[in-house]
Amino acid sequence: MRAGFPKARAGMRIGLLGGSFDPAHEGHAHITRTALKRFGLDRVWWLVSPGNPLKAEGPAPMARRLAAAEAVMQHPRVAITDLEARIGTRYTAETLERLMRLYPGVRFVWLMGADNLISFHRWERWRWILDNVPVGVLARPGQGVAARRARAALTHERYRLDPTDAALLADSQPPAWCYLNMPMVDLSSSEIRARGDWARRG
Repeated sequence: MRAGFPKARAGMRIGLLGGSFDPAHEGHAHITRTALKRFGLDRVWWLVSPGNPLKAEGPAPMARRLAAAEAVMQHPRVAITDLEARIGTRYTAETLERLMRLYPGVRFVWLMGADNLISFHRWERWRWILDNVPVGVLARPGQGVAARRARAALTHERYRLDPTDAALLADSQPPAWCYLNMPMVDLSSSEIRARGDWARRG
């Protein structure tokens, strides 16, 4: 389901999965379904970003990435959006601030793969994100040990929920985060591009 500005009411628990999705693949869909179930979310919104500030090369055109995402993730409780392009934000902290103003009372949870946790301390205002929005981290192949030793994981260790309490994350007062081990799908966008299965142009 594509939505420019999805509808949400106060009290809803909504996971936000951001990224360039260049391209989207079954790994993204798999962690989304897991997040819906384990974190007790009402919805997940994919935030297909205009571009990643940490990457020098720009992604494929937005329309192409949105279409590919819709083909991969078809679920009645998942919205594929270009919200960041619509509201004109570049960094995650900025996006979260705007969404919290646009959707007062909605309980947002930032979702990310364990590979992103490793480099999370390089994100703009990463401490603000952890201190203002619950964060759900989902295991990715080969990233478990490095993710647990990540700077953000160590600085916020005392705020980590046990996986058995994952369903409480959305209602937890931040800082609060949870790392979920789960059956994994060994796919990455960079590998798909390297195989030549996805050209950034076209």
